[in-house]
Amino acid sequence: QRRVTWGQTTENSTSKMSFGANSDFGKGAQFVFGGTAACIASAATHPVDLIKVRMQLQGELNTTAPSNGAAPAKKVSSFGAAANIARQEGFKGLYKGLTASLLRQACYSSTRFGLYAPIKDAMSSSSETVFPTYKKFAAGMTAGGLGAFVGCPGDVVMVRMQADGRLPVEQRRNYRHVFDGLRRIVSEEGAATLWRGSRPTVLRAMLTTSAQLGTYDEVKIQLLASGYFKDGMPAHFCSSMTAGFLATVVSSPVDVVKTRIMNMKDGGMKYTSAFDCFVKTVKLEGPLGLYKGFWPNFFRLGPHTIVMLMAYEQIQKAATHVKRTYFSTNVSH
Repeated sequence: QRRVTWGQTTENSTSKMSFGANSDFGKGAQFVFGGTAACIASAATHPVDLIKVRMQLQGELNTTAPSNGAAPAKKVSSFGAAANIARQEGFKGLYKGLTASLLRQACYSSTRFGLYAPIKDAMSSSSETVFPTYKKFAAGMTAGGLGAFVGCPGDVVMVRMQADGRLPVEQRRNYRHVFDGLRRIVSEEGAATLWRGSRPTVLRAMLTTSAQLGTYDEVKIQLLASGYFKDGMPAHFCSSMTAGFLATVVSSPVDVVKTRIMNMKDGGMKYTSAFDCFVKTVKLEGPLGLYKGFWPNFFRLGPHTIVMLMAYEQIQKAATHVKRTYFSTNVSH
């Protein structure tokens, strides 16, 4: 029975062709295809990501209570947060930090997409007829962790730009764009600050990437093997949504910790480490505090995963068509 895994187009079930494998391009092309697809997905879902960050910072260490003794601000829903941002900061407020998000994806996702297939190849064995599911998750974790470390500076700037609107005007950083943010962080806080929160960032990326790529790969195989699905949009949609939901469940607690640590200011350090942030959040806000912003996170990761994978497949398909049509040595003139 024919089985098609993510990125496979012509191989059968005995093939070990890795995700993104394409006979027309080397594995290096996957850095470009994956990074470009992720940037498209990130631009499409950025407003939801911004709402998620604002909600994750809601009620942090009870710092939302005004100093004048008034009652603390009420917690708002995802829709309420979106309405407040649009009302107070305008429509453009929903796209704060977009340049940082694009730089992050260009570094983070290009690395994880580009390394996923080589890592799978390195882990494969000649005795295996089917690549084991646990190795797909392991390959995703490794590729995601390496990508997150590379993309951490862009992540730090993105979180700060997204969180700026919730601060009093006099406390805002007001980075004009990602490169202004990088320059100011290095000059004002030191280059090491660009990797603040790198541990939870790497852990989150390992969990997210293994859930996204590993789950998508396996669910798609099972759907196609069932005979009810063909290798098209319905199968891609179901696989992507399953992968996005699982990625949200496993990564949300680490994502909350990552966001809060990256948003800290020198001179006002609220946490001594990621573990300290984890403990204080649970102690003061309860276990559900680690799942603040869960639904906007899911409504970002689900569509983000779908758009990213659809864009990836279309970019690879278009590039293959162009190469075969205009650059093939077999084309007669």
